Amino acid sequence: MASVSAWLVSFRLRTLPLALSVIITGSFLAAYRNNFRWNVFILAITTTLFLQILSNLANDYGDTVSGVDNKERIGPQRSLQAGSISLSQMKTAIMLFVILSLISGVRLIIVAMSGLKISYSLLFLTLGIAAIIAALKYTIGRNPYGYTGFGDLFVFIFFGIVGVMGSYFLYTHQLTGIEFMPAVTMGCFSTGVLNLNNLRDIENDSALGKQTLAVKIGVTNAKIYHALLLTTGMLTAVIYTFFAEASVTKWIYLIAFIGIIRSIVVVMKNTTPHELDPELKKLAITTLLFSLLFGAGLIL
Repeated sequence: MASVSAWLVSFRLRTLPLALSVIITGSFLAAYRNNFRWNVFILAITTTLFLQILSNLANDYGDTVSGVDNKERIGPQRSLQAGSISLSQMKTAIMLFVILSLISGVRLIIVAMSGLKISYSLLFLTLGIAAIIAALKYTIGRNPYGYTGFGDLFVFIFFGIVGVMGSYFLYTHQLTGIEFMPAVTMGCFSTGVLNLNNLRDIENDSALGKQTLAVKIGVTNAKIYHALLLTTGMLTAVIYTFFAEASVTKWIYLIAFIGIIRSIVVVMKNTTPHELDPELKKLAITTLLFSLLFGAGLIL
């Protein structure tokens, strides 16, 4: 039996704040419209955490099988790579979290979609299944999209547009165009975390044929891309706030921009990939801080 600590390493706990940020943002937007429900929030958080852990486990499995996770890779050693967890145990864990994600997601749909047409429930069920497939196909199977440069696009879609606007709809049963702005913000910040990860691993990924977007465009352009992502995220948040009829406290999230701008500066100045590893956690926590301050500013 693998130890608890080995599984916690594979769960990649430092990625979970990023997953929470998306649901928190959508939930605060709904609360601002007086449509918050605790049962929906708890189920949405639970489903998202299951999906994030599933993605992390699948990523460990795929990168181990392909050989990308090796002694040359920068960053924390994975449990599969270290032999603390076997491939068969990881397969079982992946299947478990597929089932948990489905159960939690279906329950969320039943609770949130009560009274609506069945077509809405079917749409969200389809989105949920798509999220599970995306989690698995990032590094597993033939032609995983994480190895062909499409990881950034999928992160932007699921950790931005779908995550924020989808959770907002679960509460309100409606969408307006302005919520697209904070959805883009979260998508950009989340993709920024992935880009940091890919910049850290760019040498090993390139050597082993993992063609992430960072590998495809090179270090210099990946740094510029990082700056553009985070700048766009800040800009779209500001645009939303200009149109939100909230108190002066709505601007409190600007505090979090200190950490966002810091990430841009650190990445632009970086010359040693391994020094980027702690920046992943810092940017993920800064994104969580942004979502909390952004939401608090709306409802105070």
